[in-house]
Amino acid sequence: MAHNEHGHTAAAWTTVILILAGFMVGAVAVILLNWPLFWIGGVGLVVVGGIVGKIMQMMGLGQRDTQAGPRQPAATGEDRIG
Repeated sequence: MAHNEHGHTAAAWTTVILILAGFMVGAVAVILLNWPLFWIGGVGLVVVGGIVGKIMQMMGLGQRDTQAGPRQPAATGEDRIG
C-alpha cells in the first residue's frame, strides 16, 4: 500500500478549519437572520478556505501526488529538431 497522508498536512488542516469557521459563522447568521453576514462571512469564508487550501497545496504544503511519478523538467524548446 502506498504512503498516504490523507488529512495530515498543513493545507488540509487550514482548509478544514477555515471551512468549519465559515459554516459556524453562517449558522449564527441564519439564527440572527442576518443575511449579509451569512453570504459574506459564512459562504465567503468557505470559498476562501478552498482557495487557501489549493494555494497551500500548490506551494508544497499539501499531499504530494504519488501516482504521477517523478516530475519532468519543463520543455524549453532547445531539444526540438528543425
